[in-house]
Amino acid sequence: MFALTAAAAEPERSVIQITVFSQAPRWDVPWQWQNVGRSGGTGFLIRGRKIMTNAHVVNWARQILVKRPGDPRPYLARVTFAGADCDLALLEVEDERFYQDMEPLEIGDLPEVRSTVVTYGYPMGGEQISYTRGVVSRIELQPYVNIGNRSLLAVQTDAAINPGNSGGPVIQDDKVVGVAFQGQPGLENAGFFIPPNVMRHFLKDVEDGVYHGFPQAGVKLTDTFNPALREMLQLPDEDRGTRIDFIVPDATKEFLKVDDVILQVGDYPVASDGTITYRNNIVNMGMAVSEYQHGDKVPLKVWRKGEELEVELPVFVLTDDRATGNQYTLPRYYVYGGLVFTPLSRDYLTTLGGSWMDNVSQDIVHELYYRRDMEPEKKRTEPIMLSEVLTHPVNINFEVKGRVMVDKINGIRIDKLEDVIRAFDTNTNAQHLIEFSPMNHLEGLDRADADQANPAILSQFGITSDRRL
Repeated sequence: MFALTAAAAEPERSVIQITVFSQAPRWDVPWQWQNVGRSGGTGFLIRGRKIMTNAHVVNWARQILVKRPGDPRPYLARVTFAGADCDLALLEVEDERFYQDMEPLEIGDLPEVRSTVVTYGYPMGGEQISYTRGVVSRIELQPYVNIGNRSLLAVQTDAAINPGNSGGPVIQDDKVVGVAFQGQPGLENAGFFIPPNVMRHFLKDVEDGVYHGFPQAGVKLTDTFNPALREMLQLPDEDRGTRIDFIVPDATKEFLKVDDVILQVGDYPVASDGTITYRNNIVNMGMAVSEYQHGDKVPLKVWRKGEELEVELPVFVLTDDRATGNQYTLPRYYVYGGLVFTPLSRDYLTTLGGSWMDNVSQDIVHELYYRRDMEPEKKRTEPIMLSEVLTHPVNINFEVKGRVMVDKINGIRIDKLEDVIRAFDTNTNAQHLIEFSPMNHLEGLDRADADQANPAILSQFGITSDRRL
């Protein structure tokens, strides 16, 4: 804690305390909800009467209460936009009295390494605003914990960022230069904040009323240090360019090819290790792509077969790997004959406990994380798990009790949840045959008995609908 000058104290008038009552779904029993929890966070007023905070502060919110500085009255707020990938959200308060005598904070520029910043927030355990001073120590791409499978630019500081500080402004020269959002396990005196370029990207994205997210180039890259590789690529020895090793979406293949070398993205030359220099910081070239919006065309300079080419690459928000990250939409499911089917996802696997990697078949891990890259011709759009068997006489002889992946039902390959429903609905045989992966274990279910028992099973277990699609 330290004394503040009058000028430095001004931003606190627009820093807001947030209390959230949230309730997340259960991914293994997808029609149920976890207990309601209470948590706290921080936000700040920006132009347009919007409160900016972290998405993780308001995830699965049932009720959001906000307090103005010096005002004990809580006001109801609602989420207008939330970006899971960038961990930012905007809130609105309908009560006009909330905005009286509050001025929006201006967004500044990316702070320099070794410069000083001040974090504002309401860490847990206190009702008064807290200030901590810190030094910017590093700027680079970091994994964003809220989404779990995306990395964006983040700024590291030794200013304390504790639970409750999340969503609070990081101030330099009376302007917001970041949003406090996460720490790093194993690092002492280290916290991270979301920089202005990510904030501005988010705000521009939502101008049309829809949040899309941060696009990616859809390629996997390897460095070009090896002289023999550079010779094979006919690439001059100038320490420039990173080679395309794999192309993720098929659409990109119209513009880029394996063995292309990306020399420049926009205004940023690309080094042989796949990095660019962004405002005196060495960062991954993915940073340059993430500056663009969903659907934009990114100008590239590409080396192909001994020639330098210019390419206008359309970039989009990739969704093919959505299940490998944290999801914030209600889980899909289908229940038939006491069998609970739900998509395989990281969210589902985490219900198995902190050591879930040791409790699940490696074939399931391979299916979720690696199949689409290593064996794209075999990948499923949405692998389906038999999550649980709700005990009933109709399924009493089932040896499988859940937590296994479904391969086929009645001879139909299960590529997504709708295939499960179709496989049961179109079967005219007396028995339903269900084949599980990876050992091709086969189970049977009497069709007429299952049809008759299904309403009673749903009622017995308090399931209001047999499906959520």
